[in-house]
Amino acid sequence: MVKGFVIGFVLGVLGLMGFVYWYFGSGKAPVAVTDHNLPFERTLAHRALDARIDSVPAQTPPIPADEPNYLAGVEVYRANCAVCHGLPNQAPTAISQGMYPKPPQLFRGKGVTDDPASETYWKATNGIRMTGMPGFRTALSDTQLWQVSQLLANADKIPDSVKKALAPDVTPAK
Repeated sequence: MVKGFVIGFVLGVLGLMGFVYWYFGSGKAPVAVTDHNLPFERTLAHRALDARIDSVPAQTPPIPADEPNYLAGVEVYRANCAVCHGLPNQAPTAISQGMYPKPPQLFRGKGVTDDPASETYWKATNGIRMTGMPGFRTALSDTQLWQVSQLLANADKIPDSVKKALAPDVTPAK
């Protein structure tokens, strides 16, 4: 009886693995940005990301959350993040609208102000697989990563000078 159960279990697992392999190899899996979600895709992806971030001890930001660091963070954000995550009072860019999953517009609603700076730092440093979010570990310095993380964690408290620096450029058409 036990032997039959074990054989049935092994065959069931192998059959499931074979089906998954066939499904993804047959061209039926949703891989285009406009395709439907796989069942539980969003839930599983968020659960894995949250568990990974929770497994790393939270770091205390080595730089203060102050106006000079916010302004430096604005420069980093505008050069590296705004094309996907947008600027305050700006419509989402064509690039962000063509992505799946859609990147969060960080200055709309809560944005990431409810995330500690250390969580944003982890995401900006390491990136997030299969989302289009790159890791900036080799492109930006540790200080720059913390500056943009402090800016985003405190986006609901930034002074007017920083809000002005974040305003979309208005360049007259030629």
